[in-house]
Amino acid sequence: MGQSDLAGAAHLELVSGVVQLRPEDALFEAMLRGWRAQQAARGLQESTIAPRERLVRSFLAFCNEYPLQWQPGHVDEWTLSLTSEHHLAPSTIRNYQTDLRLFSEYLTDARYGWAAECEAAFGPGVHPVPICHEWNTIAHLNDYEGRPEARPFTRDELQRFLDYADDQVERAVKAKRKGALAAYRDATLFKVMYGWGLRRTETSELDVVDWGRNPAAPEFGRYGMLHVRYGKAVRGQPPRRRNVPSVMGWAVSAVADYVENIRPRFDCADHPALWVTERGGRVKPAEINARFVTYRDALGMPKDLSPHSARHAYVTHLTEDGVDRRFIQEAVGHRCDTSTAIYTHVSGDFMNTALRKALSPALDEASGEQPG
Repeated sequence: MGQSDLAGAAHLELVSGVVQLRPEDALFEAMLRGWRAQQAARGLQESTIAPRERLVRSFLAFCNEYPLQWQPGHVDEWTLSLTSEHHLAPSTIRNYQTDLRLFSEYLTDARYGWAAECEAAFGPGVHPVPICHEWNTIAHLNDYEGRPEARPFTRDELQRFLDYADDQVERAVKAKRKGALAAYRDATLFKVMYGWGLRRTETSELDVVDWGRNPAAPEFGRYGMLHVRYGKAVRGQPPRRRNVPSVMGWAVSAVADYVENIRPRFDCADHPALWVTERGGRVKPAEINARFVTYRDALGMPKDLSPHSARHAYVTHLTEDGVDRRFIQEAVGHRCDTSTAIYTHVSGDFMNTALRKALSPALDEASGEQPG
């Protein structure tokens, strides 16, 4: 296969010998078809390709110009509108710019032949040019770009929250309400989010078969290891998988009781999901968030707390308990230690203890004492 026959090559997408009534529209659609073919050939899924295509179409509508006329100045104006009118976060804008850059690089890559085809159809010098550069796009300077006010649960807050979730089960049972099973499910769900340091989507996508034994922790039985299949993906790639060893015995007991005694009462034995609804479906991330907000607000807790605060707390509390940093990094699926460090909000007592431990040799030496 020659270079000109690469998936997405211009001559494979353009119809020869046909006079188009609207040649620019036809060319743009052919470019999108080619870009789609190029991405599919690289193993990208429809869930990645389709949003990118919508983004390019929205940029075309904003510019009211075809790719042949796109210039870096259009990116400047578009970015300004995303910031001032739509108030999007820098990380979101950068993701949009990345998609646009990929489309622009595809069109200007000589291997795909779009520049040559454009000049043949519209005249010399009429072809797409690179439009995304370092000086008109947002650089990725930080490992973490979430809200600065985001923080983990303190231990006391976490205990209050989980106790309240358990109380809702007792209240539903005493009142003989229909929602007792759902309340029990949700109470266990929040314990699992914290006990294994999970994100909302990761939690929602868990299946019963994702639990397994860990030879290093036989006391946990079939709940010694959790296989997370839908970890946060690198942009344009499939979800990242990871195994999370169980470390909190009380959380293992909670999920074991739910799986063996409560979940069967939902009457959905054929459904693979760990968290099932009374109608036989899978609990969605939005439903997790809604129940969390209900409990948080009922307790009068700060609105800075979110379901992700449980994951932050997992990292923080294990750090305070002296768990190896590398273990925590692997458990939460961070590619680099700096991300784990940002998630860590250790308490003042922990910091004071660490400070005393670091300073004690120097203080002992200054006072004339010899280390024991």
